[in-house]
Amino acid sequence: MYAVILAGGGGTRLWPLSRPDRPKPFLPLIGDESLLQRTVRRIEPVVGRGNIYCVVDRRFGQLVRDQAPGVQLLVEPAGKNTAPAVALATAAIERPEDEVMIVLPADHWIDDEEVFRSVVRAAAEQLATGAFGVADPLVTLGIHPTFAATDYGYLRPDTSRGEIIGGVQAYPLVAFEEKPDEARARQLLNLPGVAWNAGMFAWRRGGIRAAIEKYTPLMMLLGTAVGSDLALAGAYERITPISIDFAVMEGAARDRRVVMASLDVGWSDLGSWTALLGALAGGEERATGRVVQSGEAIDCAADDLVIRPIGGRLAVEHPGEGRIVPDGVWAHLSGARHLNAELRALLDRVNRQES
Repeated sequence: MYAVILAGGGGTRLWPLSRPDRPKPFLPLIGDESLLQRTVRRIEPVVGRGNIYCVVDRRFGQLVRDQAPGVQLLVEPAGKNTAPAVALATAAIERPEDEVMIVLPADHWIDDEEVFRSVVRAAAEQLATGAFGVADPLVTLGIHPTFAATDYGYLRPDTSRGEIIGGVQAYPLVAFEEKPDEARARQLLNLPGVAWNAGMFAWRRGGIRAAIEKYTPLMMLLGTAVGSDLALAGAYERITPISIDFAVMEGAARDRRVVMASLDVGWSDLGSWTALLGALAGGEERATGRVVQSGEAIDCAADDLVIRPIGGRLAVEHPGEGRIVPDGVWAHLSGARHLNAELRALLDRVNRQES
């Protein structure tokens, strides 16, 4: 068993905290560890030291080396979304075809890490090796939804065939459903067994190889390019960015090749200021936040805060009531004044990391 961490994603909804030269996975958003470091520490007890790989855009290779020196690195010539990253890991990491690969994003937060590890173990050892009559299923971990989110895709299971396997509720998957509008999100929330799609997977190397070969040309493009930087760069130039969900998982679900393991662990993708504020508040959802551009007027209320760069560093300020116009990329945090101390501590961590 081995783990592949995908350290992509620009974190644009967390600007100016996340930046092009230091995106979200490499920031200490919750505590002193970066999200990448936390992801490595979280999965190491499951797969063991030396069995963790990280696929990363070459621009951030040194950040991975600095933050996670024990991780084996696979460098992409350019970020092309998750399908090419998974295909590269499948082609380049020499492991037995029947060994299970666990795929995790580098930039998510999980409260209950012990339960997470137990679900991952069950998914790898008892689902990915064969379940529901599928010899080499592609296993996706479905997050228990807590509200009608429009920022996440959804997983729709066949609840009539659900079973408890290895202590985990599992189902054959009927379909992936992309990010819905608000009305559809409310409908989905009321469906039994439905889950958020968090981009976490477990599958045998041979199983994902066969699926990529069936649904995409990626293995043909990358298989012969592995081992040559020049050939790999040429192959990546021919790749259109595409997620593993669109490229493989949607078709595999239609072909009844996907199994879902339910996961209820206090998950957040920390993908927006609203999500980050909720995590800093211990799950409280009162405050909301958004990125605002230079020249975009903001109407501030008494409890609002803004985060903006001052003298090359980020600072949190209470602007007071009224309209203000940013002179750069700012974050406008509505109703967040009660989190002033937590936000200052966050900015202190980020500023220390960069000094």
